[in-house]
Amino acid sequence: MESVGIIESLNDVDEAEWNILAGSNPFLQHYFLKALEETGCAITSTGWTQQFILLHRDKALVGAAPLYLKTHSRGEFVFDYAWADAYERYGLPYYPKAVVAVPFTPVTGPRLLAKSHSDKLALAKAAIHYTEKLGISSIHVLFPDSSDLAALKEAGYSIREGVQFHWNNHNYQDFNEFISSMNHEKRKKIRQARKKIFESEVSFRWLLGSEITNEYLEYFYYCYSKTYAEHRSQPYLSLEFFQRILNASPESILMIIALIDGKPIASALNILGGGCLYGRYWGCTEFISGLHFETCYLQAIEYCIQNNIEIFEGGAQGEHKIARGLLPTKTFSAHWISDSRFADAIDRFLDEESNAMKEYVKELEASTPFRRIDN
Repeated sequence: MESVGIIESLNDVDEAEWNILAGSNPFLQHYFLKALEETGCAITSTGWTQQFILLHRDKALVGAAPLYLKTHSRGEFVFDYAWADAYERYGLPYYPKAVVAVPFTPVTGPRLLAKSHSDKLALAKAAIHYTEKLGISSIHVLFPDSSDLAALKEAGYSIREGVQFHWNNHNYQDFNEFISSMNHEKRKKIRQARKKIFESEVSFRWLLGSEITNEYLEYFYYCYSKTYAEHRSQPYLSLEFFQRILNASPESILMIIALIDGKPIASALNILGGGCLYGRYWGCTEFISGLHFETCYLQAIEYCIQNNIEIFEGGAQGEHKIARGLLPTKTFSAHWISDSRFADAIDRFLDEESNAMKEYVKELEASTPFRRIDN
């Protein structure tokens, strides 16, 4: 017998059963999502109401989806403000809406947590059914992986394309081999930038798990909060959240610290898992030209090379990352709009946007920093 249910807290699902479905993606782990809930980062008062979908068959958990009801579009990194404005102009409510996502995390991964295509399809349809039952405007599945996309398309969702910048490890023996694969101009610029950094007497430490003391974590959080303050906004995540995930899974946290004379001047926090290093958060207390690129990207790439990590995802947006060896990679989102009039208009927009995105990616690929090898 098959049944679909809704839970309002991860306390209502077995951690081991959930993690089996989540696989190796660190952001879908029970501890990570639970930390968002229990530290108050993603709860109703911040605009994220948990309504997780569970699919059971013969009492066994065979599928799940992290669904939230949203009263705004912040913290999603797939921008639908124009859609919300259109609804408002016609006097219709766009919020609340539903999203299937990891809050504040623009990282591709499973969103329909199930082993088979048929169970993923069942989850995709269940999300639509739940949206219809609530009578809300829409549901949005953010940064699904390729296996999810197939089920979402079959269930009738419209697909939107985006782009991020990722680095791939081509079995580089060391950092020098990596930059030697670049063309002369980009190779020269990286070497010059690194030389200036190190001539400024900056050194770096890679801290993994238990090496991250409370003092370092508090320094990182100060930097992280300062970065938001400089953009006149508030950080989404609390110090308690970072303490929780560090305590729950220390092996998945890499902190890169920049220092002068042993004193920290910048910090970047990365998440490890599933053969990937994910660049997530950064900040500094002293400006040095090139420090951001070195701390966030080049040090992370060097860590990946030394530790045989296949992929480094440098976060959302940023064409400047291409010059550091991160290449354009397509991302996706899936959308189901309840009002057919708006659904048709959005489909037309997505078709035009998709064509524009293809041209944009072609332009980005033409600016590759790597040497071209003629066959």
